[in-house]
Amino acid sequence: MDLLKNIAEAKNATPAQIALAWLLTRKPWIVPIPGTTKEHRLLENVGAVSVQLSKEDLDGIETAAAGIQVQGARYPQQLQALVGK
Repeated sequence: MDLLKNIAEAKNATPAQIALAWLLTRKPWIVPIPGTTKEHRLLENVGAVSVQLSKEDLDGIETAAAGIQVQGARYPQQLQALVGK
């Protein structure tokens, strides 16, 4: 998404850091747990905590996210049958 790239460039961050920083602003009980096997990615992810997003940044991300149509099942059919049991 170009918006995240643009915000990231302006803040000397990566798009992944912007995405994680946005998640951290959503609710105090939301804790993103990104998976990685590479130490440099882990350090990059931790760096999201120090990224400060402005109201304009947040509004732009919210507007862009609202325009994304989510489609498809969360689980394959055989696994969906096991959910909630």
